[in-house]
Parts: sequence; C-alpha cells; structure tokens
Amino acid sequence: MTAPALQARGLRVSLDGQPVLRDVSLALPSGRWTAIVGPNGAGKSTLLRALAGMALPGQHTLGEVSLLGRPLGQWRARERACALAWLGQNQPVAEDMAVGDVVMLGRLPHQGWLGAAGAADHAAVEQALRQARCGRWRGRRMGSLSGGERQRVLLARALAVQAPVLLMDEPLANLDPPHQADWLECVQGLTAQGCTVVSVLHEISMALQAQELVILDQGQVAHQGACDDAATHAALEAVFAHRLRVCAIDGQWLALPRLRRDPR
Repeated sequence: MTAPALQARGLRVSLDGQPVLRDVSLALPSGRWTAIVGPNGAGKSTLLRALAGMALPGQHTLGEVSLLGRPLGQWRARERACALAWLGQNQPVAEDMAVGDVVMLGRLPHQGWLGAAGAADHAAVEQALRQARCGRWRGRRMGSLSGGERQRVLLARALAVQAPVLLMDEPLANLDPPHQADWLECVQGLTAQGCTVVSVLHEISMALQAQELVILDQGQVAHQGACDDAATHAALEAVFAHRLRVCAIDGQWLALPRLRRDPR
C-alpha cells in the first residue's frame, strides 16, 4: 500500500468555541488524487486547512497532522512551503499585478532572502502557465480578468511551487465545463508524475474521477475508500440523504440528482 503523504490522528477543531471536526483520523496516500466531499457544513474546508497547518482567527486545534511522515510542527516554514502548495477559496491578490508576477510568487519558497528569480524559477513559471492554460495573459493585470480566469492564474501560482503535495479548496469555482475538464487533465497529469493532490469539491461527479474519496459528515469521516468501490458509492448516497445516485455512464462514475416523489 502507498505510504501516506498526509496523516491526521485524533484531529479536533473548533471555531469560536463551536466544534467543527470531531476526532478525525485518516491517512491520504502519496502519489494519488484524493477528493474530499460531504454536505454543506460537514467541515471539508476546515479539514483541508488543518492538513495544511493553516488556522483561522478563533480556531482551536487538537491532535496531530503529519506531512510526508513528519509532524507539521517539525517542518520549518520555508521547507514546508516547498513541500506543500495551497490553492484556497477567494484568495486575495493585488489587482494591479501582472499575471506572470503573480505566478512567480509561487517560487518564493525556493528563493533566498531578497534573492532574484533564477532560470529554474522562470522555467517553473512557464510550465505552470502552460498547465493552467493561461500563458497568453502573462502581461495582463489581475484586475482585468474574469473570475474563471483569475482562478486559473491562482492555480498556476500553486503549480509553480512544484511541491510534492498540492491541496486545493474548491478549485473549480468559476470554471466553465471545458476548463473543468482542463483542470481534471492537469490533476491526472500531476499524479502520473508522482504528485499527491487533495481537493475539496462540491462537484460530486468530478470528485468521482479521483482515486480516493473521503466523505465527511458532521465533522467526522463517514467513509474513506476507492472512488470505484460499491461501498463508497453507497456511503456517498447515504450522506446526501439519497438525493443523488451514483451510476456509470460511458465508463465514468457520475452522481445524478434523485428528485423527490413528493414535491412538498
């Protein structure tokens, strides 16, 4: 079995005194794509932030998280920033910054204090721009981009880190279906190269294209398993109160809405 890239033991998180995660223990395998899903308020984003070692104001965390076999607390900040890249929701960015400069920010953990970008940094940025399909905007200002275009630039910034572990919270926000397909192709390419990807997704059909699924409900892990496993499908349907059904269409697992018989 693949060794875990991220592992949580007895993870409990509260926000402003209200429990959000309740004794979560899980191991996420290296070199694979794991999708985290669950109903609204299940604690998905909180779990992802806890795995990244990120805390919100008013957050209290207990338990242990390990990255690549080492407790997060044993990683130096710069070292951890090189090993784990992050794409969050609604990340702020200066409106007057050029796209190329924003993506170059992903290389900061690899550069010395006040060090200039080197050839490796420029190569990583160009590769990330290609992967996110936004190279033609490198000279445009962020303020001139649409929501979907901004999201692709922020993805490129995360890709430019070239970290072995990439965490993404709602990465498909504002992306239309063709660009969602581009994102899926990008993620599959990353895992084929040995990268570990963990994403929180509301798009259940897209999440079913992952290799592993973590299903959260009320701050606890309701199920963890392979996306093509019948037990995973049953747990997924149950956690959404059987308002969806998982079925195979053209060789892909999809989640389709199940309408109520009683319109009330």
